[in-house]
Amino acid sequence: MEAPPVTMMPVTGGTINMMEYLLQGSVLDHSLESLIHRLRGLCDNMEPETFLDHEMVFLLKGQQASPFVLRARRSMDRAGTPWHLRYLGQPEMGDKNRHALVRNCVDIATSENLTDFLMEMGFRMDHEFVTKGHLFRKGIMKIMVYKIFRILVPGNTDSTEALSLSYLVELSVVAPAGQDMVSDDMRNFAEQLKPLVHLEKIDPKRLM
Repeated sequence: MEAPPVTMMPVTGGTINMMEYLLQGSVLDHSLESLIHRLRGLCDNMEPETFLDHEMVFLLKGQQASPFVLRARRSMDRAGTPWHLRYLGQPEMGDKNRHALVRNCVDIATSENLTDFLMEMGFRMDHEFVTKGHLFRKGIMKIMVYKIFRILVPGNTDSTEALSLSYLVELSVVAPAGQDMVSDDMRNFAEQLKPLVHLEKIDPKRLM
């Protein structure tokens, strides 16, 4: 069942439907430095950002078959930065001419009482994790290379362990609906990262 249609973002002069175009892959820990070196050469001439984030996934169960999912994220290494609330719609996998997974995307900055607000709204936290990695940019493309850590004691982000012996690699663009030509640019960029990493259009349903 499709997620509720809460995909409109306010902009100057009206509203616009934003979409996330996404390619994903992974590299083993021992290949990380080679990939970072390649990305430094291909991406914009600026030092890549590092990040350490705590993310919580909240569910709201109603009469629909699938719960409504929202993600709350905060930075653990940048004090004073706002929380972020993110909604991701159901992926559109049908168009074989489109080289990336496409889904509705809303990402907004919020105050620090976000989790309390969600709980008051009836949401319940399903799981939480920590991500640590590097962020590169190439024009409007964003490339994230990061490791996921499970939280061993609920709510204690100091008690974690790595989920795997690999790093997740994501190439993404957020653009207005209908801008499918960006997926061509993403495919061309992904080709330059082979054979270090193979970025693909992955259907999340295959992972369940």
